[in-house]
This record gives sequence, C-alpha cells and structure tokens, in this order.
Amino acid sequence: MTQDELKKKVAEAALEYVRGVPVLGIGTGSTVNHFIDFLADLKGSIEATVSSSINSTERLRKLGIPVIELAAAGELDVYVDGADEIDGNLYMVKGGGGALTREKIIAAASRKFVCIVDQSKRVDVLGKFPLPVEVIPMARSYVAREMVKLGGQPAWREGYVTDNGNHILDVHNLEIMKPLELEQTINNIPGVVTCGIFALRPADVCLLGSEAGIRTESR
Repeated sequence: MTQDELKKKVAEAALEYVRGVPVLGIGTGSTVNHFIDFLADLKGSIEATVSSSINSTERLRKLGIPVIELAAAGELDVYVDGADEIDGNLYMVKGGGGALTREKIIAAASRKFVCIVDQSKRVDVLGKFPLPVEVIPMARSYVAREMVKLGGQPAWREGYVTDNGNHILDVHNLEIMKPLELEQTINNIPGVVTCGIFALRPADVCLLGSEAGIRTESR
C-alpha cells in the first residue's frame, strides 16, 4: 500500500469522529485534503467549518462546505488535522505546510483534537523533522540566533510567507527531549509568533494508518 493510500484510509477513518458534529475544525496538509474530500458525503449535516489555512478553505468551499471565522463559531467540538511527527504522548511537530499558528489556535479552541497520520509520522523522539517557527519578519535574524543557542540550525524558508504575513524558520538538528519545556521556551522569545511543537495542547486521539490497518491511540 502506498503512503498516499494509507493517508486516504486514515482520513476516511476520521469520519467516525465527526458524524453529527455541526461545526468542525479543519487542518491543513495532504492527509487533511483527503479528509476534506470525504467530507463531501457528509456536507448535508455540516453547518460550517473553521479552517486553518487559505488552501483548506478553498478546498472546502469548492465542495460546497461553508467556512466561517473562529470568532463566529466559539468553542469547537472536534478538530481534525495531521502532523509532521507524533510521539507516544501524542505530542506533535507541525507546520511543514506553514499553517502552524492557525492550527494551534483552532486546536486550543477545540474540545477534541483528532490527529490523522500514516505510520511514517510516528516517532519515539520529536525533532528529526525540522521544527517550524513562525516569526515576525523583523525578528527573523534575532530569533535565528536564539535558536542556535538552543542547539538548532535554523534555515529561513526563503520566498515563503504565511497566511498571517510572517516568515518561517525551519530549525534542524533539535532533539526534542522535553517538548513541553521547549515549546514554552521558544514561544517566549520576542518576535516568535509560535513554534511547531504541539505539547501544551497535544492530540487527544491519534489515528495511525499502517499496512496492518488503523490503530487508535488516545490520551
């Protein structure tokens, strides 16, 4: 089974968590794109969605699924999103697609966070995937120097601007042994909007797609 087929399987499995839920939080990325496509079958029962990116918003609207602002939705019952890495505590690294800030906001505003990933994203220790850090443009060099002090090697994602008008540093060679502490430390650096560690608000459920089928892990 190809990686894309695994992504489709796990995206389809997530439908069980959203049946009968009128307003959904929707993430960003290739696995989520499959999930959005599957939502087309449920769109009659979906009143609205809150989306974490312009790309996801456009995909939802093309299928005739309404998208509203989080401010209009209030607290959400369920948020479905992928991850670049996820560990046994359901802590994640996210932001490969650049939507980490909006993803983190929607996750925080949701009662249940369902993470959908294929088996390649499951790790024992976070950090092999370069850690995305969204920064205010004027702070890019300063934050990069601070990331070096923390043991990372930052690379500016040149030519990329987030949906919020900011820049991203992808920080290589961090072994994230204490995700909760490192998330707080990086987020406290002036000029950082947020980093891609999702430990303060981890997933509640992980649906992991593998050759053997879908494995469910819960906190």
